[in-house]
Amino acid sequence: MATDVSMTSVDSPFQKRKRSISPGTSDEPPHTRRRSASPPSHGRVVDVPRINDVDPVRRAEREKALAARVAALELEKLEKGKEKGKEPEFDAKAEFAKLTSTRSGGVYMPPARLRALQEAASKDKTSPEYQRLSWDALRKSITGIVNRVNVQNIKMVVPELFSENLIRGRGLFARSVMKAQAASLPFTPVFAALVAIINTKLPQVGELVVTRLVSQFRRSFKRNDKIVCHSTTTFLAHLVNQQVANEIIALQILILLLERPTDDSIEIAVGFMREVGAFLTENSPKANASVFERFRAVLNEGSISHRVQYMIEVLMQVRKDKYKDNPIIPEGLDLVEEDEQITHQISLEDELQVQEGLNIFKLDPKYQENEERYKAIKAEILGEGSDDDEDESESESSEEDEEEVEEKEGIEDRTETNLVNLRRVIYLTIMNALNYEEAVHKLLKVQIKEGQEIELCNMIIECCSQERSYSTFYGLIGERFCKLNRVWNECFEEAFNNYYNTIHRYETNRLRNIARFFGHLIATDSISWAVMETIKLTEDDTTSSSRIFIKIMFNEMTEAMGLKTITERFKDDEVKRCCSGIFPLDNPKNTRFAINYLTSIGLGAVTEEMREYLKNAPRLIMEQRRAMLEAESSSSDSDSSDSDTDSSDSDSDSDSESDSDESESSEDSRRKQPSRRERRDDSRSPPPRSGRRSPSPHYRDRDIRQERDEDRYKPRGSPRRREYSPDRRDPRRARSPPRSPSPPPRSRHARSPSRSVSPPPRRENARGGRDEYDSRRRDDYRRRDKSRDRDDHRDRDRERRRDGRSVSRERYGGRDSRR
Repeated sequence: MATDVSMTSVDSPFQKRKRSISPGTSDEPPHTRRRSASPPSHGRVVDVPRINDVDPVRRAEREKALAARVAALELEKLEKGKEKGKEPEFDAKAEFAKLTSTRSGGVYMPPARLRALQEAASKDKTSPEYQRLSWDALRKSITGIVNRVNVQNIKMVVPELFSENLIRGRGLFARSVMKAQAASLPFTPVFAALVAIINTKLPQVGELVVTRLVSQFRRSFKRNDKIVCHSTTTFLAHLVNQQVANEIIALQILILLLERPTDDSIEIAVGFMREVGAFLTENSPKANASVFERFRAVLNEGSISHRVQYMIEVLMQVRKDKYKDNPIIPEGLDLVEEDEQITHQISLEDELQVQEGLNIFKLDPKYQENEERYKAIKAEILGEGSDDDEDESESESSEEDEEEVEEKEGIEDRTETNLVNLRRVIYLTIMNALNYEEAVHKLLKVQIKEGQEIELCNMIIECCSQERSYSTFYGLIGERFCKLNRVWNECFEEAFNNYYNTIHRYETNRLRNIARFFGHLIATDSISWAVMETIKLTEDDTTSSSRIFIKIMFNEMTEAMGLKTITERFKDDEVKRCCSGIFPLDNPKNTRFAINYLTSIGLGAVTEEMREYLKNAPRLIMEQRRAMLEAESSSSDSDSSDSDTDSSDSDSDSDSESDSDESESSEDSRRKQPSRRERRDDSRSPPPRSGRRSPSPHYRDRDIRQERDEDRYKPRGSPRRREYSPDRRDPRRARSPPRSPSPPPRSRHARSPSRSVSPPPRRENARGGRDEYDSRRRDDYRRRDKSRDRDDHRDRDRERRRDGRSVSRERYGGRDSRR
């Protein structure tokens, strides 16, 4: 039946194929049919593309074949994945072949693999693999040594460099040093010194460096490469200074650059001449003069830009200053004796052999022999293998040299030649600077020993004082130095003290410039205001020069800061403490002098505190004297009447000594003393008082003298003086007998408790003894202090009676004593 079905299906292609009918009676599906077609569950499922074919049998066969091929491919992939997971075995020869097929330095090699290669290559030192590894190590070592050289370690670096095979690696050294110099032009003198040292022992290395530099300059000049030209000429200039290359190459380069001047060529020529000019001036003066004549001609032609013209002018000034900033060999790099140096004669027109092949690795069939030869050369250069005796002799000689150096260091130069030279350098530097920034920049480069910083400050001030008029150029220089470092700040403060103490030695114009200079520094807070602690503004402590100095300095500060700002600054507690000498409060005389001086120079606003002090000075002085007298007083209050009597007797004695007739004066005194007591007890009896005052002119004279003494300690505009001023304007009206029903003159008794009384006149002391005068003065002070309170009460009673139409006015028919 199956055959019939297949035949019918073939015969009738358009008839749809029927599916076999599964038996419905069976509960379980047929196992063989479902499991035979499906792959095992644990295997990998492969997607096989379906094939369209009319013949189902052929289609099935083709699908089976395709599935077999796909499975084979999958198995192959799985096997390759397993092989990749395994680590490959190290093949040294393959690595060496890969390394030699690339250029030097083109492949990075991990350290572990490099050690493995070295171990494998060390078995045969004549092999190309070993030579290649040693070449790479040589290249890295030379490059590292060249890159870390500087002025301080050049003496230690040179032996390390000689320990490498520089004959084999001379190309590597030349390339490394040229590349390092082009990357850092300020280190060009160091690289030139390094080449000069190596040139003394290995001249072929120095010749190769010079040859490559000349060749590089020619190529860059043709290509108009300004940067490479500048770096190359700088290196050649320092090699000429070190006498590695002859000065002919320098002159040829200058002639080439100046033949057809352009901005770039002149700029390169100026930079080259600044580096090599000092050497040419010393060794080829005629050629140097011709070069500068050409520079001058180019400058006069005016075919170049103003910037380059200014560069030529600066070069002329550098030549005038004798290349002080561009020495032939900088300090610390003069390491080669002139007799040992080898100079190479190379010019621009020569056919140069650059030997570029020395930069790459080449197999050396005589590698071992050449290495042994270089070891012998290295031992000769570095002195390896010397005997112990030589070492001992060298150590002894070095000790002797150190002792000689110590002895020389003990020598002291008292001619001050170095100090004079330092001052000359500072002066020339300041005078040649265009602006203050350039001056400060150049002065910072001056080699100043520790402790000589004050000389720089003094020279700046001296240069400022020599000018006809003050220039802010010097003030800005001082300000910049003070703000750069604390050392300069302290030096200028010390200079202020020195100049203020010796300001009387300077003439007026120099004094004015110095004062304005320091006024600028103080106004800009470049130096501390504490420097004004030196100033004592009193009549005794100042001279005419110092007063002019203070006036000009304060005027400069006021112009820079303003009067309001400077007044506020003087009110600061710290500044007030430092400027206590400018505002004296110890003596009214000094205070009055300071007030008058500061007011006259336009700083009256800062004298408010001193004016307040001067106003309250009499009261303060009286309080001090009262405290002193109370401490000295040993008498009790019960003896006050006796002290009054003694004091009145002493007054009578003093008056009698001053009069021509001693007896009459003493009687007048005794008559006058009971009248005072009577006046104190009863002030309402004017007739006796008026009768007593008319015949006693001596009493009035003594009152006038006492009033004059008291006025010394009375401030102007005092309230009490204004209160009693009507009677003082016309003392005759108050003292006249018919118009004096009022108490005695107010000027005699109207004294404030806070006012002091002056001692008796000195003319009485001239006649009497010193002890008698002192005793009378003490008694008078005690009497007046004891009776002061009673006088105050009496004065107040008089005022009340006078204001309220007292009884004395009614008794004498309404007459007023004030009229």
